[in-house]
Amino acid sequence: MDNANPIIVNKKNVYEKSYKLILIIPIILLLFSLIYLYQFNAKNGDLVYRDVSLTGGTTITVFDSNVDVNNLKETLRAQFPDVSVRVIADITTRRQQAFFVETSSSPEEIQTALESLLGYSLNSENSSVEFTGSSLSTGFYQQLRFAILLAFIFMAAVIFFIFRSPIPSLAVILAAFADIVMTIAVIDLFGIPLSIGGIVALLMLIGYSVDTDILLTSRLLRNRDESANMRTLNAFKTGITMTLTAIAAVGISLFIIYSFSETLRQIFTILLVGLSFDIINTWLMNASILRWYMEVKKIE
Repeated sequence: MDNANPIIVNKKNVYEKSYKLILIIPIILLLFSLIYLYQFNAKNGDLVYRDVSLTGGTTITVFDSNVDVNNLKETLRAQFPDVSVRVIADITTRRQQAFFVETSSSPEEIQTALESLLGYSLNSENSSVEFTGSSLSTGFYQQLRFAILLAFIFMAAVIFFIFRSPIPSLAVILAAFADIVMTIAVIDLFGIPLSIGGIVALLMLIGYSVDTDILLTSRLLRNRDESANMRTLNAFKTGITMTLTAIAAVGISLFIIYSFSETLRQIFTILLVGLSFDIINTWLMNASILRWYMEVKKIE
């Protein structure tokens, strides 16, 4: 079927000659990410920066729409270096409704500093205070990490059950692993503190990652009606449409809610980064490994 179309034949020849070289690109990215995370962990004692929800600390929400949040943040950072100040805005008018302050310091310390800067006392009518102990937050963080590990293990088990062949199964798992590792490396590079929402986004990313990989593997190994090149091309058309649609939806959502919710912003940011890496790891890494496997096994 390919021989009837010279354009397809030419593309096939180019891909057949270069897919092993293409594999180098995601491998280098993965090695760089692993090395960076190893150094990051050695320096910081963890693979990620964590916000107050995962380290413990104080969150004070102040219902004041007139405060200049940027000036407040800069002033507070002189006394509380880890402080984070964010606006709560109306989603339709984009007007500031309130703001909240997060820090690892005690409620008394941050409340006293805020009252001094705002010029009035904070009470139950104009503010709310939440405090989480470090031991509780650390325990919760460990449980979330275990949840990610467990989700990855179950995903791997299902992949092995579906394909029942070690190399194709490991290729799918490696691509999903690379998506997670590269995304975490980017988060650390930009100094984004991971929240509970960020952990949830990483769990979601595991599911997103294997979708196109399963599609590709199934098309190449189970559908023998067309040539391997045509099966790869057809899988790419379907898979890239799925991924680009998800990227567009996530990107638009991120733009809309960027100023309103830090949690949603982090979730969508992580998904956007992870889906972008998924294009590389599915179509440059997984596809190349599968074509190499088919060549060795003489699968047409």
